[in-house]
Amino acid sequence: MRFCRVLTSCVLSLAPLAVAVAQVAPSAGPVDASTRQAVVASLGKQLQANYVFPDVAGKVAAALDAKVAGHAYEHDATTDTFAEALTHDLQSVGMDRHLRIRYDPTFKPDENDDSALTPKQIDEQRTMASQYGYGIAKVERLPGNVAYLDIRGFLPADFVASGYAAAMNLVAGSDALIIDLRKNGGGDPAAVATLLSYFFAEGDSRHLNDLYWRKGDRTQQFWTSAVGGPRYTKPVYVLTSALTFSGGEECAYDFQTQKRATLVGAGTGGGANPGDVFALGHGFVAFIPVGRAVNPVTHTNWEHVGVKPDIAVPAADAMRTAYVAILKKLLITTKDPEQLARLKATLARVEKGEEEKPNYDPPK
Repeated sequence: MRFCRVLTSCVLSLAPLAVAVAQVAPSAGPVDASTRQAVVASLGKQLQANYVFPDVAGKVAAALDAKVAGHAYEHDATTDTFAEALTHDLQSVGMDRHLRIRYDPTFKPDENDDSALTPKQIDEQRTMASQYGYGIAKVERLPGNVAYLDIRGFLPADFVASGYAAAMNLVAGSDALIIDLRKNGGGDPAAVATLLSYFFAEGDSRHLNDLYWRKGDRTQQFWTSAVGGPRYTKPVYVLTSALTFSGGEECAYDFQTQKRATLVGAGTGGGANPGDVFALGHGFVAFIPVGRAVNPVTHTNWEHVGVKPDIAVPAADAMRTAYVAILKKLLITTKDPEQLARLKATLARVEKGEEEKPNYDPPK
C-alpha cells in the first residue's frame, strides 16, 4: 500500500484541518439505531485489523461498543452529528487526531490497493493536481529580494513535480525564502521528500524520514532525490501554526532536524500517523492511521506534542517576524548604497506592519 496513492485519498488525509482542495459535502440524512450499531461494529473491526497500534485499537473498539450499549449516540440522529460524535470519541480515547469519521456515500474503496493506476486515471489526476495548483497557493517576490512560497497541502508526488520545479525556478534568484505552512493540512509524504530535495546541494543526500507500516511490519525510508529544477541553498524560514498538521508538520520537522531552516510561528497540531480511508458501510468512511513516522535524527516524531518553532510567536505574527529577521541579516551583508537604502526603507515599513503602497506614476 502506498499512502495517498490517489488524489481523493490524499484529500481525505488532510482532514480535519485546512485542506488544499475544496470538497462538496454530501447532504446530511437521518440515521437510525441499527445503522449506528452496524457502523460502530464495522469501525471496531477496521481499527483492530488496520490501526498502527493494535493495543490502542482494541481499547478504542471496546470503548465504542460500550458507548453503543449505553445508548450514547441515540441523540445523534443525522449522518453529520453521528460522524462528529464518533470522531470526537475516536480522538478522545485513541489520542490520535488523524482518526476521523465522515459520511460520504460516494466513496468507493480501491479493490486492489497495490494496483497501478490506469492511463486514464493518471491523466485525470494529473489534471486535477494542476487545477489545484499542485498544493501551492502563492509564489511571490517581496521587496528586499525575499521570496515567499505558500504551500497548503502535499498532493501525490507523482503529479506535483512540475509544479514544484516551476515554483523553485521563480524563487531561485532570491536572497532568502519564506515557506508558509500555516494552513498546510498534510498529504503525501513522498511529496514532502520531493520538496525538501530542492534545499540541499546536488550530491548532498539526506535521510529525511521513515514511515513504519503495520501491514507487512515494514519500514519505508524517505530520502532527498534528483529534482527537475534549481537547488536552493540560501536561507529558509518556515512559518507554522496550530493548523499545520500531518505532512505539513513533517515538512517543518524535516527542515528543523536537518538544520536547514528556521521555524517561526506557533506549535503545530501534533499528528504523525499517516493512514488510509476505509469503508464502514451505510455511507460512512473512516480515516485510520496505518503507520507512524520515525525521524532518523530524533528517532521519534511530533505525535501529540507538535513541532516546536525556533522562534515562537503567534501564528498571525510569524510572517512579519520572519521577514524582519531576514531583512536585518541582509542589511549586514549588503554593500551597495542604493540597495542598502531600499532595504532600510523596507525594514522600517515591515516593522510598522505597513503594506507597500503601489505607485503607478511614470518615472521622472
